[in-house]
Amino acid sequence: MIHQSKSFIKFLRLSKNKHGIHSPFVYNLVTKCFNDKKKYPEYEILKKHRQALRKDISMIEMKDFGQGSRVFKGNPRKVSAVIKNAGMKKKRQKLLFRLSKYFECENILELGTSLGLGTVALSISNEFAAINTVEGCPNTLQKAQDYFEKFNFHNIEIHQKLFKEFIESSSDNFDLIFIDGDHNGERTLGYFKSLLKNVHNDSVIIFDDIYWSKDMTEAWQKIIANEKVTVSIDTFQWGMVFFRKEQTKQHFVIRVG
Repeated sequence: MIHQSKSFIKFLRLSKNKHGIHSPFVYNLVTKCFNDKKKYPEYEILKKHRQALRKDISMIEMKDFGQGSRVFKGNPRKVSAVIKNAGMKKKRQKLLFRLSKYFECENILELGTSLGLGTVALSISNEFAAINTVEGCPNTLQKAQDYFEKFNFHNIEIHQKLFKEFIESSSDNFDLIFIDGDHNGERTLGYFKSLLKNVHNDSVIIFDDIYWSKDMTEAWQKIIANEKVTVSIDTFQWGMVFFRKEQTKQHFVIRVG
C-alpha cells in the first residue's frame, strides 16, 4: 500500500488532462472517449446486471490463481460482498464500455472474468463483438455464466483455463485485450510477450492495477519500453498500450475523471 500511495502522488504530479497533449490520436481519445459524458442507454443494462449481482447473497468457493485478495481472507465468499468490495467500479466499467465502442472492437479477449462486470461492458459495446473471457476458478466462472444467460448476453464465450494455457493455444488476433487478474509482475510481463502474436496495428491492451505492487509497476515499465509499443497511456489504475506503427513512440500520464 505504501508503494501505491507514493506512486499516486507521483502520478498526480506528472499527469495531464486534455491540455498539453500534442498527439492527435491521444487527444481525440481523451476528449471523445475518456471525457465522454453522454448517458448511453447501455449503461442501464450495466446497472441492472450489477444490481442483480449485489442482491445475490449466495456463497461460492473462489480460488485465486494470482496474487490473491487484499479484501477477503478465505475462499468462501458472498457474491454481493465481492461485487461491493472487489468488483470493478461503475466509472471504470463505463470507461471500458466506451473504449471498446470508440475503437469499434469486434474480437475481444478478457483475461480474468471474475463475476463478469467487465465482460458485460465489453459484450454490449458493439453488436458485432465476440468476447472470449478466461477465468481459472470454475465456481466463479459458473456464477458469471449464470448471469450472462439470465441477461441474454449471447456473444460471450467462456474458457475455464489458466491465462498462460489459453494464450498458448490461441492464434486469433484481438482488437482489444483486457488483462484483469493475477497481479504478478513477472507473469503479467510474460502474458504481454506471449500476446504480441495476437495483436495487430490497431490493437489495444489494457492492464489493470499497474501500481498494485513494485513488481507490477516494474513489469509495466518494461512493457511500455518494448519496441513494438508505440503509444502508452498511464491512467494510474489502468495502463494501455498501442502498436500503431504510423506514430512515434510516446508515453502519456493522463487523469481520467
